[in-house]
This record gives sequence, structure tokens and C-alpha cells, in this order.
Amino acid sequence: MKEQILAGQNDPAQLEHLYRSNKGAFKSEFTELYPEIKDASLAAFWKERLSYAGEEINWGVGRELPIVILAALIAGLIAKSPAFLGIDEDFFYPRNLGFIVFPVLSAYLAWKNNLSLKKIGIIGVAMLAGLIYINSLPDFPENDTLILACIHLLVVLWFLFGTAFLGEQGENQEKRLGFLKFNGDLVVLSALICIAGGIMTGVTIGLFQLIGINIEEFYFQNIVVFGLPAVPVIATFLNTTNPQLVGKVSPVIARLFSPLVLVMLVIYLGAMVLSGKDPYSDREFLLIFNILLIGVMALIFFSIAETSGKTKSKPEIWILILLSLVTVVVNGVALSAILFRISEWGITPNRLAVLGANVLILANLLIVTVQLFRASSKNQNLNKVGGAIAKYLPVYFIWAIVVTFLFPLIFGIN
Repeated sequence: MKEQILAGQNDPAQLEHLYRSNKGAFKSEFTELYPEIKDASLAAFWKERLSYAGEEINWGVGRELPIVILAALIAGLIAKSPAFLGIDEDFFYPRNLGFIVFPVLSAYLAWKNNLSLKKIGIIGVAMLAGLIYINSLPDFPENDTLILACIHLLVVLWFLFGTAFLGEQGENQEKRLGFLKFNGDLVVLSALICIAGGIMTGVTIGLFQLIGINIEEFYFQNIVVFGLPAVPVIATFLNTTNPQLVGKVSPVIARLFSPLVLVMLVIYLGAMVLSGKDPYSDREFLLIFNILLIGVMALIFFSIAETSGKTKSKPEIWILILLSLVTVVVNGVALSAILFRISEWGITPNRLAVLGANVLILANLLIVTVQLFRASSKNQNLNKVGGAIAKYLPVYFIWAIVVTFLFPLIFGIN
């Protein structure tokens, strides 16, 4: 869309057409382009129009809302399919959790972004191949290789969802960062919807209990099972049609939690040394340590994605630098722990998967940290930092494919 905006920057009809075709994408792309086209005759008008925070919520155009309702219903039917088809839930949900929402979300964004039939076909065939593959693996639910394949398949499906979001601009680094920002906003919106749904659930069950009717089992089996898959669908719809909903909340969350997480990490590392606990001998502790690492890394990347292209203050950049450095230390500890465990007890699927992930994350963090130092010393915006993140994203996708599809062949499932 960026090229279309540039081509039609002096054409009122063209700009209006682009805006109406995809308001969220238009606003995002125009905002990024504005410094380049601010001298165009219509640029100031569109900047004011897009900056205006109206009180009304946009519920889509034409048949968009019915399509969203249909997508939410389909997601609910997929989630409920074990009960309809007599499939074992313990077999179905670990393998097919991602297929409950990612296909319908990808289909919605493909329609929203007018994706070419070729790209829709690629996404559809890839998801179908993943569905057939994961459900054809032997049924050994406690097998580590199977568990790893199920977990990493979620990452593969997330990247395919990202392909639908990027549309025809898969190589555009700013668009890739926009996808990370979109996911952060999606998490915030989904959390708010879940809180509201949780309150409604509690009130509804409580009211029926007051009149002596226990609907808890019925409610969870028939209402919640449809409601939960609908949450990301509705959140995606609201996020694409009303980007202003959480546009100001997400940066505040990133700015608020970055220094808090930095302080927490420093205190935690000190407490870990004093407590005598370490990830070298405690497998569960190493697992929690790696989850902490992924969470903090996601916060760093989200903070950068939220403000890429803008000039952050020196203190804000230094908070990100310090947070990155501390996270590198955490990664180093986790990496040395997994190498120690491999040297002592040999290679297993879990250890190799964690080793690969830690190496990739460490390399990414070092690249980001170097770019943050350069941005700080030269008083630059975070464009290059964001670019470093965007370029590296496909590496995670490749590793997820390796763990999902090659590990079962290498280590077997039995």
C-alpha cells in the first residue's frame, strides 16, 4: 500500500479509495510515509484526519462484521469438534490447538488484504500439510519429540498468519515490525476481552445459582468453548478496523514495564546467586529460566517495534540497552547450563531444541544491543534496530520448521 499512497499522494480519489479499502493499513503506512510527503498538497489534511480520535467505534464496512461472526463461529466449531466427532480430547487439543484460530485469522486477513490467489494457496496448502502431518504422528502423548513438534507447530502457524498480515509486502521490514506491533496490540485487546468475558461468566453462573440452577458445566462446555476461540478473532477485527483503540495503550505498557522488568531481572539474578539455585542441576528451573528469557526478549522487541521510526529519549534507549545486556547475561547462563547438561548426560530432543533456541536468541540479542548502542551514540531513531529484528524473524521460522518436521524423523516417536 505504501507505493500506492506515494503514487496517489496528490490524487484525492485514489487516497480515499485506499483508505476505505483498508483503514488500519492505510493509517499505519501513511503515518510512516508522512515525513517524506509532508509537502504534498493533501498530506496535512490526511494527517489531521487520521490523527483525529473519534469517539465512535468502526464496525467495518459492508459484510465485514458478518464475516467476522462467521469466522468466530467456525473457530468455535473446530474447538468443539472432538465432542461432535467422538475424537479423544487428549489426542486432539495438543496437536490441533493452533488450527482452531490461525486458519480463520489468516483467512480473514487474506480477504481483508486482498491477497493474491497464489499466496492464499501457499498459506492454505502449508496449513493443510501441517494439519495432516501432526495428526499422523504416533500417539505417544508423553514423548518429548512429539511435544516439541506440537509446540513449534504453533510458531509455524503464527508465521503463516504473519504472511497473511504482510500481504504482498513480505520483504518490507517496516511491515514486519508492524506485525510485531499488531501482535502486541492483539494481546492487549484479547486480555481486555477475556477479563470482560470472565466477569460476565462469573455473574451469569452466580445469578443462576441464586435461583437454584447449576449451569456451570453446561456453560463451560457450550458457551466458553465457543467464546474463547472467538476472542482472537474479535480482537483481530477490532485491531484492524480501529487501530486507535490500543494505539496509545501499548506504548505506555512497553515504557512502563521495560524499567520494571530491568530492575526485576537484576534483583532476580542476585537472588539466584544467594539462594544457591541454579539451572545447571535443576531441569525445571532451567525451563522457567528459558521462559523468562523469551518473555523479556519479546518485551524488548515489542518496545522497539512500537517506536521504530521515532526518536526515543536517551534514558529510554539506555533502559533498552541495559535490559538487552541483562537479557544477554540471562541467555548466557541458560546457554551454558544446557551445554553443561549435554556434556554430562548427552543429547536429547529437548536439550537440542533449547540449545538451538538459545543460540538464535543470543545472536539476535547481540545484534539488537549493538544497534541500540549505535542509535544512542549517534542520537538516531530506532529504524536500524527495528530493521535488525525484522531481518532476523525468518530465522526463528526456519528453526521452528526444523523442530516440527525433522526432529520426529531424527529422534523418532516411541
